[in-house]
Amino acid sequence: MKSFPSASRRFVLASLLASCAVPAAMAQETAIKFQLDWRFEGPAAMFLVPVAKGYFKDEKLAVTVDAGNGSGGTVTRVASGAYDIGFADLAALMEFHANNPTATNKPVAVMMVYNNTPAAVLALKKSGIKTPADLNGKKLGAPVFDAGRKAWPIFAKANNVTNVSWTAMDPPLRETMLVRGDVEAITGFSFTSLLNIEARGVKAEEVVVLPYPSYGVKLYGNAVIVGEDFLKKNPDAVKAFLRAFTKGMKDVIADPKAAVASVKARDGIIDEALELRRLKLALDATVLTPDARLEGFGNALGPRLSLMASQVSDAFATKERVKPEAVWNGGFLPSAAERDIFKTARK
Repeated sequence: MKSFPSASRRFVLASLLASCAVPAAMAQETAIKFQLDWRFEGPAAMFLVPVAKGYFKDEKLAVTVDAGNGSGGTVTRVASGAYDIGFADLAALMEFHANNPTATNKPVAVMMVYNNTPAAVLALKKSGIKTPADLNGKKLGAPVFDAGRKAWPIFAKANNVTNVSWTAMDPPLRETMLVRGDVEAITGFSFTSLLNIEARGVKAEEVVVLPYPSYGVKLYGNAVIVGEDFLKKNPDAVKAFLRAFTKGMKDVIADPKAAVASVKARDGIIDEALELRRLKLALDATVLTPDARLEGFGNALGPRLSLMASQVSDAFATKERVKPEAVWNGGFLPSAAERDIFKTARK
């Protein structure tokens, strides 16, 4: 007589089969912890759109995106292994490399997103500041870790600015102190500080913005960075991440308003109209620039990298000289045709 498994035996057998099947399915997706450079503001849409539209998932990636509190922190957390991939200022990455030459798992930049640094000097027109020359002898303010402040020696040298004094403050007080007259000018990301000044009751036409790239400082800005260990163990996942990100960037450029909705979905208290303006300003100032068109979105050129490495070494007074070949690896980029975001029409 044929013997049939009991109900309990069938349950155990089914559980065993399920436990074997789940890991196999999960193994098809690579988990990636990603950290932004800053809060969930307009520019965060560049990474939230490919999450929302399933582009990462289509590449068999399970990507989680967390807010940051500055590029320096993002670099450190990727280096520690707390995050696999991040978005950070290339100068901050260079500084970390040169000041921590023996550190393991040093992050590597694999895709340039902000081809031009968004760092700028901002002042009120009533101060009489119109050009870099007008900054001589003035009182400037910025947080000590601000990218523009740290790169100030490069800007000052390029424009023969001397004898300035600095006041340090926490980021939320920077624009307030400028409007209040406690300082005569500030450094900051143009698309962040300008909107923050407006939020304090000053009209845009009453603000002077001196972008670093417009005054002889051709520093690269933010890049996608990856921990060395993750890069070695998951090269295909990194390539897949950059493909999905590039696809999302085209959507962000094509329809910034829809892109900001992905930020609103993540942080319900944001002002969508304000963040839409911030996103558009960021795209125009750092992504859709003449330099980016010339070099190709996502790419970085050797001579420009070498010059920046030398400038950062001097301006940041690093322990060792920055080695450009150690901080950049363009071998994971999608093809030039895939990265051609400049054909994308904006709504």
